[in-house]
Amino acid sequence: MQNSLTTQRVLSIDAFRGITILVMIFVNELAGVQGIPAWMKHVPATADAMTFVDVVFPAFLFIVGMSIPFAIASRRAKGDSVGQLNAHILFRTLGLLVLGFFMVNAEGGYNEAAMAIPLALWSLLFYVGVILIWNVYTSLSKPVVYTLRATGAVLLLVLAWLYRGGEDGTGSMTPQWWGILGLIGWAYLVACLWYQLVRGKLAGICAGILLCLGLYILGKAGVVSEVPVLGWIVGQMGHAIHTAIVLCGITASLIFFDRKHAHTNDRRLLEVLAFALILVAAAFLARPYYKISKIFATPSWAFYSAAICCVIFTFLYWLIDLKHVSRWTAFFKPAASNPLLTYIIPFILYAMLRLFHTHFPGFLYEGVVGIVWSMVFAVAVMALVIGLNKLRIRLQL
Repeated sequence: MQNSLTTQRVLSIDAFRGITILVMIFVNELAGVQGIPAWMKHVPATADAMTFVDVVFPAFLFIVGMSIPFAIASRRAKGDSVGQLNAHILFRTLGLLVLGFFMVNAEGGYNEAAMAIPLALWSLLFYVGVILIWNVYTSLSKPVVYTLRATGAVLLLVLAWLYRGGEDGTGSMTPQWWGILGLIGWAYLVACLWYQLVRGKLAGICAGILLCLGLYILGKAGVVSEVPVLGWIVGQMGHAIHTAIVLCGITASLIFFDRKHAHTNDRRLLEVLAFALILVAAAFLARPYYKISKIFATPSWAFYSAAICCVIFTFLYWLIDLKHVSRWTAFFKPAASNPLLTYIIPFILYAMLRLFHTHFPGFLYEGVVGIVWSMVFAVAVMALVIGLNKLRIRLQL
């Protein structure tokens, strides 16, 4: 690699990750609330518009990109060979795909009546398996750790065997779509490989963004569908745009933190803001041809979202890293260092409620009360992570 990056955690990136997780939990709970303004919900796929809710997923992708240079630098500093590094990347990708695959099948396509156990119990056992496999064990012997992880893997295989789908109950689990985690996994994999291919050079990363845009344009044009060797592009347009967002995160990270560029802090701030303006211009130019849509993963949505992330992170970098106003970030640190567990906690809670045939009171999902409840719920989940961290439950792919 050509870059010179610290192997230590960057507080401003952790804060950005923690804030994004908090907002994600808030908007997910808010999705079930009635009588709230339209700007607090996802817009329809064909609306040519976006709200702050539609920026949450690309913010995750952007943060994944910001973390990639540090993660690779850390693995190389530990002495990993190219093969070991990419084996680790493939393992993380596989984990995200498996998680997304199971979660999507728990949301739809199932035939609960044909299953041997209730879907809620099936879901809870899935999360037990996830924790067994991906928990960070710090005080147990290797044989015990291997046994726990093997138990988790066997549990997932059994759950896949127990699953029944389709109207007649004879179907099995299918990748209807890869789920949020799966989409992140594919974008992460491609971005990591591209980052290594261009040796971490900023110009190469920017070329990757243009390549992703080019693939989308080709796929959207439809001409490649008639060419056998290029027909795959049509089905990969969304992945290309998601990868472009990750590459935008890498770009911002290199501008801010690559120490081989002896730039002043003011220049770094200006360069990232300039990059944000370029993204806004690209989104503006793309919008007449590809309307803003999170569901359809259009370039205009992606570039506007990445530009917003650039501006937000620039402020956080200025506030935390330059002005050292950072005490407030302590609340976000546990979730930022344990994002996977934080992400699945709400799903675990919902599954437990379904298993015991209960639910939160209906009045919590109406109007202003629903907004306040969603805020309380999000903060409660973040606080729960603090307790789980103390119990040494921390997931890491």
